[in-house]
Amino acid sequence: MAKAAVTKPMRADTERTVRAILEAAERVLSANPAATVEQIAEAAGVARTTVHRRFASRDALITALAAWATQRFHEAVEAARPDTAPPAVALHQVTVNVLRVKVSWRFAMDATATEADPEVARLHAEVLDACERLFVRARDAGLLRPDTDLDWARRVYYALIHEAAGQAPATDAAVDALATRVVTTLLHGLGGNGRPR
Repeated sequence: MAKAAVTKPMRADTERTVRAILEAAERVLSANPAATVEQIAEAAGVARTTVHRRFASRDALITALAAWATQRFHEAVEAARPDTAPPAVALHQVTVNVLRVKVSWRFAMDATATEADPEVARLHAEVLDACERLFVRARDAGLLRPDTDLDWARRVYYALIHEAAGQAPATDAAVDALATRVVTTLLHGLGGNGRPR
């Protein structure tokens, strides 16, 4: 019993340290992709040896950073309840949540080295499956036309999110406004009544 009580705070402390390192790595590498482990350690407020104790190499740190961001991405989609919330609500909330992750973890989300990681691949697959189901629900609810090519619609949606995230909105209100613009563009396009003149 006493042993477990001593171990628990150490685990929480370790998690806080790892999170601080990963958050610092995101900030530092976003500003300078060639930044060293020493610079990341300094930004995290820890010794370089602490970083090396948690991550065997700079590449291992970047791999862990991308995996961490992928987990946040997965959680963002799940938090929007894509299978149970009304489709219009879920689509807007998924967009808001994903934009927040993409803006906060820009370097990590762009890191592609971890695609071979089975856990990262699994999380990405689950997100894609959730989006597929959400788009089916959106079509069935009449948000999308019955003849909509859902694969194409999802690709357009992902491209819109990518472009919106590139604007790096600084506030929750700005993220929400961009999410509204993404969803409105997806559902209503840019034309007048949608018919050629």
